[in-house]
Amino acid sequence: MFKAIKGMFSNDLAIDLGTANILVLVKGQGVVINEPSVVAVQIDKFGQEQILAVGQDAKNMIGKTHKNIKAIRPMRDGVIADFNITEMMIQHFIEKVHKRKKFYSPRIIICVPYGLTQVERKAVRESAQNAGARYVYLIEEPMAAAIGAGLPVQEPRGSLVVDIGGGTTEIGVISLGGLVISNSIRTAGDKLDAHIVDYINKNFNLLIGDRVAEEIKINIGTAIELEEELTIVVKGRDKVEGSLKSIEVTSQDIREAIKDPIADILEALKIILEQTPPDLAGDIVENGVVLTGGGALIRGLDKYLSEAIKLPVYIAENPLLAVALGTGKALDELDILQQVAYED
Repeated sequence: MFKAIKGMFSNDLAIDLGTANILVLVKGQGVVINEPSVVAVQIDKFGQEQILAVGQDAKNMIGKTHKNIKAIRPMRDGVIADFNITEMMIQHFIEKVHKRKKFYSPRIIICVPYGLTQVERKAVRESAQNAGARYVYLIEEPMAAAIGAGLPVQEPRGSLVVDIGGGTTEIGVISLGGLVISNSIRTAGDKLDAHIVDYINKNFNLLIGDRVAEEIKINIGTAIELEEELTIVVKGRDKVEGSLKSIEVTSQDIREAIKDPIADILEALKIILEQTPPDLAGDIVENGVVLTGGGALIRGLDKYLSEAIKLPVYIAENPLLAVALGTGKALDELDILQQVAYED
């Protein structure tokens, strides 16, 4: 009864709990929060962790903190790596939406990777419940991505979506409101960043962090040869001399750096295509493949995949927000929610 009363004063929420970013949508209002999935905590003299910053403010601290402050990414490879910090992060954003610290109990739908185990799904639910949720629904990422990309998920027609996020790449064939076949691989944006770090370390003797690698990927990352190669100046520490220096890196270098994880994504897509039932395969041949997620913005990735699988590949209209928008639409429309989500 008390939860029901608090629910009357609460905004129902849709949450895309991503490895790189957390997006929160309020029912009927759209995206209200889009911030990095990072929490900065300060350790007091008793060893207790206190939240210092969440989101962008916390991300700005990565690699720049002293021993009593930690900037933590509680989501790793699409799963919760730190349950307590994840719960604190969810609670922080619920409070931010409601502009108060008490007397809220919203319904929440959370997007999760397809490959999560039952234990991991239970951990997501409990994190949301402990953070104040009244009811918790889960929706799988390929389904949310397809809905957000505007694909006809409720029709008897096959649609194929590839969502390349921060921690996982989710590939799914959807028909009649369900995932017919799907796969989740832990090769995505973070893995691309790690390969860039390693490449620059080995080929330029320069030590850089993940933040710098991400900036390089965004600015000059490419999956195919460009007519005019791009360049960027990268600053870091010489691993031999220990001195600080700057180098110039080209898009050709970064294409070489990320070729292996890109090939892994292609291989996962090929496996899904091989396993797709014939009737749905015909629909995909006709309608093509849709890319969503931040990884969809890597230059030429659509062309690279299209040439490899001999099918048209399209980038969703709003790839960065597709999963969040799909999760929000499921919350807004009860018939979709009942068909594609499952409740705790």
